[in-house]
Amino acid sequence: MEDNKFQPYIPADKVMPEFTVFSVVLGIILAVVFGAANAYLGLRVGLTVSASIPAAVISMGVIRFIFKRDSILENNMVQTIGSAGESLAAGVIFTMPALFMWAQEGVCNMPSLIDLSLIALCGGLLGVFMMLPLRKALIVKEHGVLGYPEGTACAEVLMAGEEGGAKASTVFAGLGIAAAYKFIADGLMIFPSEINWDIDAYKGSAFGVDVLPALAGVGYICGARVSSYMFAGGVLAWFVFMPLVALFGSDLVIYPADVSVSELFAQAGPSGLWSKFIRYIGAGALATGGILSLVKNLPMMVSTFRVAFKDYGKGSAGTLRTEQDMSLKAAVIAAVVVCLFIGFYPGIPTNLMGALIILIFGFFFATVSSRMVGMIGSSNNPVSGMAIATLLIATILLKATGNVGGVGMVAAISCGSVICIIAAMAGDMSQDLKTGFLVGATPKKQQYGEIIGSIAAAIAIGAILTLLNNAWGFGSDKLPAPQATMMKMVVEGVMGGNLPWAMIFVGVFTALFFEVLGLPVLPIAIGIYLPIHLSAGIMVGGVVRWIVEKRKYANEEAKTNAVQSGILYTSGMIAGEGIMGILLAVLAVIKVNGTPVGNIIDLSSHINLGNIGGAVAFALLVVTMFLFVKRGNRAAKE
Repeated sequence: MEDNKFQPYIPADKVMPEFTVFSVVLGIILAVVFGAANAYLGLRVGLTVSASIPAAVISMGVIRFIFKRDSILENNMVQTIGSAGESLAAGVIFTMPALFMWAQEGVCNMPSLIDLSLIALCGGLLGVFMMLPLRKALIVKEHGVLGYPEGTACAEVLMAGEEGGAKASTVFAGLGIAAAYKFIADGLMIFPSEINWDIDAYKGSAFGVDVLPALAGVGYICGARVSSYMFAGGVLAWFVFMPLVALFGSDLVIYPADVSVSELFAQAGPSGLWSKFIRYIGAGALATGGILSLVKNLPMMVSTFRVAFKDYGKGSAGTLRTEQDMSLKAAVIAAVVVCLFIGFYPGIPTNLMGALIILIFGFFFATVSSRMVGMIGSSNNPVSGMAIATLLIATILLKATGNVGGVGMVAAISCGSVICIIAAMAGDMSQDLKTGFLVGATPKKQQYGEIIGSIAAAIAIGAILTLLNNAWGFGSDKLPAPQATMMKMVVEGVMGGNLPWAMIFVGVFTALFFEVLGLPVLPIAIGIYLPIHLSAGIMVGGVVRWIVEKRKYANEEAKTNAVQSGILYTSGMIAGEGIMGILLAVLAVIKVNGTPVGNIIDLSSHINLGNIGGAVAFALLVVTMFLFVKRGNRAAKE
């Protein structure tokens, strides 16, 4: 066996329905639905939600309660295929809308539906092929080290649904409470899901929390250590870097801001400083942290490749079901073929230089993303930060080789699109394979499922982007596409020679500083890059986990039961917010008499509890976490 100490929920010698026609068809439907919903959500607010747990919950409901089928591995296959749509959509919407915006400005032609789908498909397939050799190194050998919060939570949801009883009720209680909470906050808008306070006495600083169930859930599953590193990065950005920019750079005008720091601060407050300046520091730190992570893990990766190629040709005879992977040799050949297609196909606006960049940096960021989601989860995976680093490098190389102006910019954003999708897909696949590792799925079949989900979502995503652009236009108030707008500005900045390199190098040397101190760079860099509101929400969940673990218990088993009950409940919280987030995205598209349903149910003009109401609601949510931990401990005793 790969790991003699770990026994999955379904033993390796037990065969159950898994890769069936039923699970594939249902998975494809969910891949398209989640891909569409997350594309719209990301284009509106710049963030997407993980679909693994919602897909698992929906799968259980359809397979177990409607069709009376009973196979946890079949449920797992549905969520594997379904979540591929969400991750592919996340990579697409962070970059590709820039092509539409340039077309409107006359820089390039409007991208066709077929070409958009082909770019998305190439990225999705490469993400699967490039993550494949990392499974044993990250999922198996580092089991117990890398938590993979959504993957672990998804496994808990599946196993709880299988076992029923107290475990299932705990998961679904978390799901229901979080869904209701999300609907009240972001549907009815009775209180804001993000609370913020600008600190006037300390100019440039601010503090806030995204009072959302999923963040607290991710923080609990990740634990206090990882959560505190992320929060430390947020504190450094919002209480050190931003006040310094406000203090010493008041008359400074730096691209992409078209006004001075003082004018920007007057218009947008501290958040303006973060979006225009600090994110570049975070991008530099993320890129450096990724390179350092790659260097550190290079021996393990080389060893993994060597073992995988050495075993090639032996077939699967004598290999346990839970150890079987797709052929690594076939995956490498397929990845090279896809990159050559990207370089030669005229509908994808890049060249062989761009294809080489994709091959090299695609694998680099697939590795970084796969490890990063193991620490902080897919929902908080800063794919856009990796895309920024990619665009910086790609644009510089393309410019140096004579690809300038509109042609160079379109080629750079095309490279960035594919690599962004690769990173998103690799991260999602890591979570899915972790779920499969815990429940006892067949890795090879899951990898086939990821390919199917990528194909289904890629076919749909071109039509979705075209439809949304025709309806509202990217960059408009109704569809601001914040991430893609930033990517567009990065490429234009490099081509125009006015990118704030000083900010990027501040991030580079900040990362090196923490590396010298022996601290983990990536979670700190993520905290710098993301708003402090996110890391503060995650930190709350980490603190709850710390308190639960530090309490006195009758014995070690009682402690384990209490912690486990918290994981079940917070897994349900993540699922509840994910499902309700997708539902709200759908309601924002559906119109009644020309008005989106989302606007109709908005009660903020009548009832608005403000920041205080949001803080109180979040505090009550945290109290429910402690209550279900206590309930789990009591049930274990009984």
